[in-house]
Amino acid sequence: MTSTTTRPVLSKDGGTDNRPGLLLGVVLAAQFMALLDVFIVNVAAPTIRAELSASGAALQLVVAGYTIAYAVLLITGARLGDLLGHRRTYLAGLALFTAASLACGLAAGSGQLIAFRLVQGAGSALMIPQVLSLIQRHFTGEHRVRALSAYSAVLATGAAAGQVVGGILVSADLFGTGWRPVFLVNVPIGVALLVLGARVLPRDAGTASTRTRALDLPGLLLLAAAVSLLTVPMVLGREQDWPLWSWLSLGASVVLLALFCAYESGLARRGGAPLIAPRVLRLPGMGRAVLWITVAMGVNAGFLFTLTLHLQGGLGHSALRAGLTFGPAAVVFGAVGLTWRRLPARLRRVLVPGGFLLAAAGSLTVGLVLRDGDAGGWGLSLGLGLVGAGVSLAFGPALTGALAAVRPEDAADASGLLATVTQLGQLIGVAAFGTLFLARVAGPGARDSADALWTTTLALAVAALVGGAAGLPRRARRPSCEAMAESDGRRGTRIRTGG
Repeated sequence: MTSTTTRPVLSKDGGTDNRPGLLLGVVLAAQFMALLDVFIVNVAAPTIRAELSASGAALQLVVAGYTIAYAVLLITGARLGDLLGHRRTYLAGLALFTAASLACGLAAGSGQLIAFRLVQGAGSALMIPQVLSLIQRHFTGEHRVRALSAYSAVLATGAAAGQVVGGILVSADLFGTGWRPVFLVNVPIGVALLVLGARVLPRDAGTASTRTRALDLPGLLLLAAAVSLLTVPMVLGREQDWPLWSWLSLGASVVLLALFCAYESGLARRGGAPLIAPRVLRLPGMGRAVLWITVAMGVNAGFLFTLTLHLQGGLGHSALRAGLTFGPAAVVFGAVGLTWRRLPARLRRVLVPGGFLLAAAGSLTVGLVLRDGDAGGWGLSLGLGLVGAGVSLAFGPALTGALAAVRPEDAADASGLLATVTQLGQLIGVAAFGTLFLARVAGPGARDSADALWTTTLALAVAALVGGAAGLPRRARRPSCEAMAESDGRRGTRIRTGG
């Protein structure tokens, strides 16, 4: 085997810097910045409400508007990258996100802030799907595995880091600007990444397949409507005590999703170009990976959200202290995400189920050490570390495995699908476990909040165990036994020994 089989494949355009480390650094830095904005505003929300005299509904939309636009437009962003070029679409999304961040930081009222948050989410939706597409198209072999490990680490540490950075910036109150630095900090970073990206990102080289594959507008409208009807009640329904419209919206989203699937299948049979190629959904292990990613992101987001509510609402911690509490989870998640591939090959098939088991143990540990209403001490750090390691092991190998069989021409479809699944998993986790926690809080005291957290951590542990069980189908066991048997020439004996 020659070295060319594992070397990153990059553009040879004279105006492009072809160093793979710079390419990965630029796209992942922007990915991290965009992910911070999903969570960083949670910590700043009380200050925003006080300074802008925002109503409860307006504050919800300030927090959720970014997420709604982001989730609804992710698939569209992936397809536009395939049509217009990943480099061009990535830079356009980054420019839009940076400009919207500046506008958010200068907003004079809640209405302006809501509008600019929607634009911010649209910029992220253009930018984020291109990250996976660029990795899929320009890295091969072990370099791709390493790049995907870094992507996984960045993707989920953004949640915990958002809480930490938000707490630091709000508490610092730089130059008396209050909450505004949580948005303005993106501006210099975004400008620097635009300059670097123009130099580092490979030039777009369209193929005949991408040029002739038109945008599926009917499919786009159906999917956008389905995701909107699913997303809006999940981010707003909990605060409004789940009114009738939220349940009707969720039901309508299921109907529209079924119509979308039927339309896309029919379009593929007629030789058209569906928004998501059916062959991507039929790839080996893709369906299971989608389930794993959904559960992992749901557990992660639900855990972070409910623990934040307990730390600030139940224990009375400041935004800074609450944010810094999540430091161990962020550090462990990133470290495990970058190193899991170094584990022996024989262990990799159990990494995802094992990760879910660790996440369940960590969730229970946190619930137990906080159950009496105290601060938790070292036990809280241990539990946070277990959750960080577990979710990282569940998410990273699942994502890498899902993309292993994806062809370059299907990179946009897979990127949009997995990015959307990741976002929807987080929304489902916050909505489901946040609702459970708030429904169990009987009063304002630390003990009542701790009781609610204990119930929620039990539910989180059950969800993680269900995710782990989903990784042990009989179909996955048989090939591994056969492979072991064939490797030493004793196929029949080894299969009988394995059970």
